[in-house]
Amino acid sequence: MTLARIKLISTNAKDADAIASQIKSIASSLNVKCKGPIPMPTRRITQTTRKTPAADGSHTFEKWQMRFHKRFLIIDGNEQALRQVMRIPVPDTVQIEIGIS
Repeated sequence: MTLARIKLISTNAKDADAIASQIKSIASSLNVKCKGPIPMPTRRITQTTRKTPAADGSHTFEKWQMRFHKRFLIIDGNEQALRQVMRIPVPDTVQIEIGIS
């Protein structure tokens, strides 16, 4: 039996959840077993920069943060289901990785 492991990575959690719910609905409509979405730990990237480029003035800093939300789904390897998953319109904020084993 083949399994498809789908990993969703997004900077917007709502977009990742929307794509995951679409994948779940495709799996349920085709009677395919689906596990997930399993939320993985959110990765945070922080960057601290100084407000003034010169050495004059007060020592004030700005902190910037970017978050990457991850969702993980496992679907039985039904060819028809995978074709429909690949046809889902994906926003620019979501990256999809599909692995078949």
